[in-house]
Amino acid sequence: MVMEFNLADLFESIVDVVPDREALISGSDRYTYARLDSEANAAAHWLAAQGVGPGDHVGLHLYNGAPYIVVMHACFKLRAVPININYRYVAHELAYLFSNADLVAVVTEQQFGPMVVEAAADVSSLNGFLIVEDESGVALEHPTLREVVASNSTARDFGARSGDDLLIIYTGGTTGMPRGVMWRQKDLFFAALQGGNPGDDPFTEAERVASSIVDEGRYPMNMHPAAPLIHGAAMLTYWIATLTGGKIVLVPGRSFQPEETVRVLQEEQIEVMNFVGDAMATPLCDVLEVAGEVNMENLLTISSAGAILSMSIKQRLERLLPDVLLLNNFGSSETGHQGTALYEDEEGNPQKPVWYLDEYTAVLDDDGNVVEPGSGGSGWLARTGHIPLGYYGDPEKTARTFVESQGRRWVIPGDMARAEADGSVTILGRGAVCINSGGEKVFPEEVEEGLKAHPAVFDALVVGVTDERWGQRVEAVVQLRPEVSVTVDDLDAHVRTQVAGYKAPRRYCFVEKVERQPSGKPDYKWALRVASGELGEV
Repeated sequence: MVMEFNLADLFESIVDVVPDREALISGSDRYTYARLDSEANAAAHWLAAQGVGPGDHVGLHLYNGAPYIVVMHACFKLRAVPININYRYVAHELAYLFSNADLVAVVTEQQFGPMVVEAAADVSSLNGFLIVEDESGVALEHPTLREVVASNSTARDFGARSGDDLLIIYTGGTTGMPRGVMWRQKDLFFAALQGGNPGDDPFTEAERVASSIVDEGRYPMNMHPAAPLIHGAAMLTYWIATLTGGKIVLVPGRSFQPEETVRVLQEEQIEVMNFVGDAMATPLCDVLEVAGEVNMENLLTISSAGAILSMSIKQRLERLLPDVLLLNNFGSSETGHQGTALYEDEEGNPQKPVWYLDEYTAVLDDDGNVVEPGSGGSGWLARTGHIPLGYYGDPEKTARTFVESQGRRWVIPGDMARAEADGSVTILGRGAVCINSGGEKVFPEEVEEGLKAHPAVFDALVVGVTDERWGQRVEAVVQLRPEVSVTVDDLDAHVRTQVAGYKAPRRYCFVEKVERQPSGKPDYKWALRVASGELGEV
C-alpha cells in the first residue's frame, strides 16, 4: 500500500526510525519521538471514547507547550481536525468561534475552564472538555490531560488515513471575524512544509520522509518558534522541524519571553528561529544588548513570518548577531509560503524589502488578468498550485477569495502588490486596511515602517479614521521607548523623509503599549478605536 502525504502517517513513520531521538522540549519537559507518540495515542483513545472521529473539530485553546503538540497529534491520528483558538478571546468571541467551527470538544487551560464552559453553553455540538492543569487552582470537574495520558491505551491501533484529511487554520481576524482556512494535508505538505525537505527538492514519495533520515543521513533541524502555536507560522515551523527528524523547542506560557528565548537559543543548539516581526524582534534586541556577548554558534537563521521585519530592526539584529541570516518570509494562512524578502540592492545598499516569488505566484487585476511585470500596474497578489479548498462554512467568502482565471484556480488573500520588470514583486499592503485619503492609497505597513525607523519609537500602528473632507485621514498610534521623549513635529519631520507627505499621519496618539495579537500581528481594530477616541489617549 502506497503511503500518502498524511501528517499522522508521516509522523509515525519517523517515530519508527528514530524513536529515542528528542522531538520536543517544553521548559524542563523533554520528549523523545516515542514518548510523544505514546502520549498522543492515549489522548486519541480518550477523544475517540468521547465520540470524536474523522472530520470532527477539536478546539485547542492553549498556551505554547507540550500539551498543544500532544493533542494536535492525537487529533490527526483519528483523522479529526485540531482548531487553533486565540487564548486572548473573551467569552462571546469564544462562543462565536466554537459555533463557527462546529467544535465537538475543546482542550483548554485550567484557568480558562469556567469561561470556556460558559462560551460553550449554546453550542450543541460541543460536549467534550479536557483540561490542562496550571497553577490557577480553579476547581473543575472535567478530566485533565495528565489523567488521560496515564489511564488510556497507548496502542497505535487507528484506521487508515488519507492525504485528503484536513488541517484547518483559523485566521487571526485582524480586520474581521476569524475564518477557518481548509487545507488538504497533501497540499499543505508542498505549499507550506517545504515538501518535507527544506532547502532541496520536495519529496515526491511520502516514504522518503522517514527513510531519508536514516538511509541518507538527512540533517535534522532544531527549531524554535517564538510565536504562539495558535499562529499558523509557529505550527508550520513545528512540522518543518519534525519532518526532518529534528526537535522543536518551546518556551511555555502565553507571551513572548525574550530572556527565555535567548537562553533556549544558546543551550538547545537551535539552528532556526521563527518569530513575528518587530513586535518580537525589538524586545529580543533589547535583551541581547543587555546580555552582551552570547554564544549562538549553532544559530544559522532567524525568519520573520506574518509581519514585516523593518529595516531599522533588521540592521539592529545584524549588529547583534552578525553571523545569522535574517529573512522576511512572506505568506499567509491561505497561501502557505510564498517568498522571501531581499533587502539589499546589487551594490549591497539597504532598501525596502522586495520579494522574489515562485512560478505559482502572480499579480492579478480586478478582472483576473495577470498584470504585466514592469508595466507599473498594481493588483492583487495571487497564488495557484497547491492551495486550500476554501473557508470552512463560508461559501460566499470562499467564492470571493478563491477564483478561476485563465484555466487555473487562484487564491487572493487580500494583499496588494506591484509586479516589477525584474520578476520580483513589491508588496504594497493588505487591501482590507488600505487607507483612501483624498483618493490616494496609503498602505499602513509602509508608514509604520517609517515611524519605527525613528530611535524613539518602540512600536506603531497606522489606521484610517473617517474624515468629512478626505474620506479617511491617516492617524498613528505610537508607543515610545521608555524614558524617551519626542515631539510630534520631530516625528512628522522624520516620517516625511521616509514616505510621501500625503502618507504622513495627520494625528499621533501616544499610548503606553501598542496592542497586538498573541502572534505579534497588528490589532488594527484596537488601533482604530484608539485613534477614534473610543479608548482615550495616554
